[in-house]
Amino acid sequence: MRTKHSTHPIPSFPIYSAAFVSPNELVLGGGGGSTKSGIKNKLRLYRVESEKSFELVNELELLSGEDVPMSMAAHIETKSVVCGINSSLDQLQTGENLNCRIYGVDDNELEFTTSQGTLAAGDTEDYQKVTVFAPTGDVLLVAGSHDASLLSYPSLVRLASDLHVDGKAEIYDATFSSTQLILVTTLSLLIYALPPSSSQEKKGKQKESALSALELVQTIDRPKLPGEEGPSTFRAAKFHPTDPQTLYTISNTTPSPRSRSSSSKSSTRKAYVCKWNTKTWKVTKVRKVGEKGITVFSISPDGKMLAYGSSDLSIGILDAQTLAPLLTILRAHEFPPTTIAFNPTSNLLISGSADNSVRIVEVP
Repeated sequence: MRTKHSTHPIPSFPIYSAAFVSPNELVLGGGGGSTKSGIKNKLRLYRVESEKSFELVNELELLSGEDVPMSMAAHIETKSVVCGINSSLDQLQTGENLNCRIYGVDDNELEFTTSQGTLAAGDTEDYQKVTVFAPTGDVLLVAGSHDASLLSYPSLVRLASDLHVDGKAEIYDATFSSTQLILVTTLSLLIYALPPSSSQEKKGKQKESALSALELVQTIDRPKLPGEEGPSTFRAAKFHPTDPQTLYTISNTTPSPRSRSSSSKSSTRKAYVCKWNTKTWKVTKVRKVGEKGITVFSISPDGKMLAYGSSDLSIGILDAQTLAPLLTILRAHEFPPTTIAFNPTSNLLISGSADNSVRIVEVP
């Protein structure tokens, strides 16, 4: 694949989240976090026409003490983004964390719309690391490390009782088909049936106690990986956008204690992409994509490409059908990528990092 790509430095703006709200409009979330670093936490709107064209259109500075936008998903029809942004420490300690927020783009300006608290009250360490829309666009899943909420869009009203993950498992991602929700934890894929009414907000506000629980229909364990010596963990999963019988997962391996103490290549932390048949829940293809863990993963809206960013500082594109590598950019960033996203027309790919840079790739 012959591609053009360029890096665009953004001084004093470590990037943690990104989403396209149109084919050429990109929202970035970044900043110095809740610490007193002196770097403001902001949302920024950019115009992106090509790999060379990257123009700041507008920015919205968050309130003092609020955290950096750590996750983001775009709703193209309303030209909005849903972000995970923790409130100030004082609000977290009093249980007033309005972590799930909607911002719209109107006349080239970012505007706050509404917010909702979904994380456990009083927990000052957790944050909204997962923000994912269902294909219908009127339902989304937001999650911290151990709790997830199914919400109606744009009201952010809960549609079911919250999901909780116990033990050593930690939530890292989620993905929807038209009938199922997959909650991705480090140790397993939790498959829930979406109720027929989940795509329509019920009339009136229901009390939390009246909400029904989602039905857990299946749990999928971690796959056996080629040459695996140590345990693996799920990092991400994406349904194919037009074929719900196809699912892609990212698995990062952890060296076993024995291999860790050796100097062999087997002691490295390898990363794999797996392609699953969701009718049989069998892995149909596996490809190793690196000697270090994958940090971010995405699928193009047309379903033809998979993109990933690695802790070895590279980004890559795979053919979604065969898992064959189409592009690898070594040292795409100075720090591991924190976000990666295709635009709605699948002809642009961006990656961002805490190294204060964005890389734009033109996809032929």
